[in-house]
Amino acid sequence: MKYYFNTVLENISFEEAKEKLVEELKKEGFGVLTQIDMKATLKKKLDVDFRPYEILGACHPQYAYKALSKEGKIGLMLPCNIIVERNKAGNIEISAIDPISSMGAVENENLRVIASEVQQILKKVIENLS
Repeated sequence: MKYYFNTVLENISFEEAKEKLVEELKKEGFGVLTQIDMKATLKKKLDVDFRPYEILGACHPQYAYKALSKEGKIGLMLPCNIIVERNKAGNIEISAIDPISSMGAVENENLRVIASEVQQILKKVIENLS
C-alpha cells in the first residue's frame, strides 16, 4: 500500500520548490510548524554527506482541532509530513504523507472522514506544484 503521493519538479531549484510548496500549502489553509534539514543534521551528527532533503511538518488548524476532538492521542500522528528532496536524477521531488494511510491504524471511523478530507487537500497542493 502506497503511503504517500508525490510529484517531481524539473528545472527548479530546491529553495524555489520549497517556497512554491509553502505558498500552495498556505492557499489551502496549512501552516508549516516544523522544518528539519536532514542534510545538515546528518552532516552535524554523523559527518556524512547527504542529498538536499527537508521534512516539513504541515498543519491545517481546523482539521487538527477536529481530529484532536475525536481522538485525544492523534497528536502522535500530527502534523502531516511533507518531504522536499533532490532525487537521484537531480530533480526536486515533493512527497506528502497520505493521511488515510497514516491514520488507518487508529480504529476510529470519525478520523477516516477527516483524513479523507485532508487527503484531498494535500493532493490538490501536490498537483498544483506541477
